[in-house]
Amino acid sequence: MGVAQAPSGPVADSGPDGPGPAHWLRVARESADDLATDAAVREQAGKPPLDEVSRLREAGLLTLLVPAESGGGGADWTTAYAVVREIAAADGAIGQLLGSHYFLSWSARLLTGPSRAAALARRCAGEQWCWGGGLARQDPPLTLTRARGGGHVLDGRQDYATGVLVADRLAVRAVRADTGEPLAVVVDPAHHGVGTGGDADAFGQRLAAGGSVEFDSVPVAADDVLGSLSADEDILSPPTALASPVGRLLSVQLRLGMAEGVLAEAREYSRAGRSPGHSARPAGSAQDPQVLAAYGELAVLTRSASALAGQALEAVHGGLARGADLTYDEYADISVLVAMAEAASSRAAQESTARALDIVGVRSASSRLGFDRFWRNARTHTLYEPVAPRLRDVGDYFLNGAHPPFVLPA
Repeated sequence: MGVAQAPSGPVADSGPDGPGPAHWLRVARESADDLATDAAVREQAGKPPLDEVSRLREAGLLTLLVPAESGGGGADWTTAYAVVREIAAADGAIGQLLGSHYFLSWSARLLTGPSRAAALARRCAGEQWCWGGGLARQDPPLTLTRARGGGHVLDGRQDYATGVLVADRLAVRAVRADTGEPLAVVVDPAHHGVGTGGDADAFGQRLAAGGSVEFDSVPVAADDVLGSLSADEDILSPPTALASPVGRLLSVQLRLGMAEGVLAEAREYSRAGRSPGHSARPAGSAQDPQVLAAYGELAVLTRSASALAGQALEAVHGGLARGADLTYDEYADISVLVAMAEAASSRAAQESTARALDIVGVRSASSRLGFDRFWRNARTHTLYEPVAPRLRDVGDYFLNGAHPPFVLPA
């Protein structure tokens, strides 16, 4: 849909483990085209995206990363990143919702034991769960207290988490009241004591189903405490630490999708020529030298960010393939490369979505055209995922050789 091709894996349409990357990319493009037809209208309405989640579920995209032997799509992260980017080009909020779902459902299986992971995968596929929540550090944290009869009790409030308004399962971060160790916990949002509230006044990403979630003495079974989120290298193994760059690379694909999406829509507007009722050449005309230069600059900016994202994707793919053999030095190299891609994609998204409005001109103020949603979505996302800390990580690594901290996406 945009000026740069989404990253893709092998082109096989199917394989021994089920549909291949080509199949899923085709499904993603069809879903994106479907979402694009009414994106502006849905975004203005701002309703919880229950219908949009149903579209993703019917397309088979919710179970994309679930292993084929557990009833899922059997795809890898390379394919999942491409799918998120394709969806984000049509609807940035739904791209964020889907990316968060992929990360949380995958992390839930990563952090727990093999038998629990297999059981979770089967239920994810069989019941077509949509995941919401967030594993990033927050203050004050949710607290997990041991219950007398066994298990734990979860209390506290998470001010913002993606997908909570439509989720079938929540994955959240909580600290043990007795030791302070951070843990990943899975919760059924339908459980008594769980309350969610929408982020009604958000100016962007309105369809990401984000909002607050409160836990009031919610019982948590032992099996639903998935594993530690400690950044202590004595506890955190390099393969588990990869959850950080894996999740942050989703943000990169989301930003690139937004940049490519707005440029594609602006390009179609410019190619259409004069609008009815306008005798003079409109802003955004395909013959205007300033317009041509602006498109050229933004195309270079987005392509450059895409190339860096491709390098980060290769590094993440290689790290995942290394498995238990991955070292902390290798993890640091991967994490820094993803941080570079975050910085480049953030600039591409903010520049493209803002300057596209100038290219189109006064017509971009029309709510019917919906060009403003790209800027609002990109700016909202970059507020929640600021790039300044990642630039500091890159600088500290470049200058001092310091390993980046273990940071999970919000």
